[in-house]
Amino acid sequence: MFTGIVETMGKVDSIVIMDSTTSGGGGFSITVGDAAIVLSDVNLGDSIAVNGVCLTVTEFNAERTCFKVGISPETLRKTSLGELQVGEKVNLERAMSASTRFGGHFVQGHVDTTVLIHSITPDPPNSLILTFHVPAGLETDYLRYIIPKGYVTLDGTSLTVVSVDNANRTFCVMLIAYTQEHVVLPLKKVGMKVNLEVDQIGKYVENVAVAMLNGQGGGSSVIAEMIKKMVDERVTEIMPPQ
Repeated sequence: MFTGIVETMGKVDSIVIMDSTTSGGGGFSITVGDAAIVLSDVNLGDSIAVNGVCLTVTEFNAERTCFKVGISPETLRKTSLGELQVGEKVNLERAMSASTRFGGHFVQGHVDTTVLIHSITPDPPNSLILTFHVPAGLETDYLRYIIPKGYVTLDGTSLTVVSVDNANRTFCVMLIAYTQEHVVLPLKKVGMKVNLEVDQIGKYVENVAVAMLNGQGGGSSVIAEMIKKMVDERVTEIMPPQ
């Protein structure tokens, strides 16, 4: 579990497509440097989020400045990690500890999909508005979990949604000056992919609500009746009786 509060930006030192070493696991591996801040208490097998992707540390050097992670085929399909280049900066965050201040929101490090940067607009005097396009045609429509003033995780950064345009399948977030200096998003350009993890609470609420409406949560449930009433009223507003 993570918070979405980026601890530092590391740098991709090397990428091996087919790493035959023990720490590489015979697959795709990445070595990340400039990572001393997140390696002070690291052990093999620990989790570090790299651009929002929860990955297992398989090797680190004696100086604790760089570490290696293996990337599975599923992770390459779901995230933008396969498009990283040597020298590129990445957001890093260690898994939460019992004493961690919870400054962001519940982040699993399980990326749902990638979104494209649609536009980057200065918001004077010192902020940026970033607009992202959510792809259609996926097995799950992740746009439905994104709401104004709700949370999203973008490349591992916990951010508040400013607005959502369902018709154009876009949403916006704002980066203050401090955030611009400490995360990788401002380094990216329009059209580039960004890892998206939607707020998990929205998924859980949806599952509970659907189960109740389908009678799987107790047909006489007061909550189920309230949800059904709210849904019926909303449907009536959108499509009034003829």
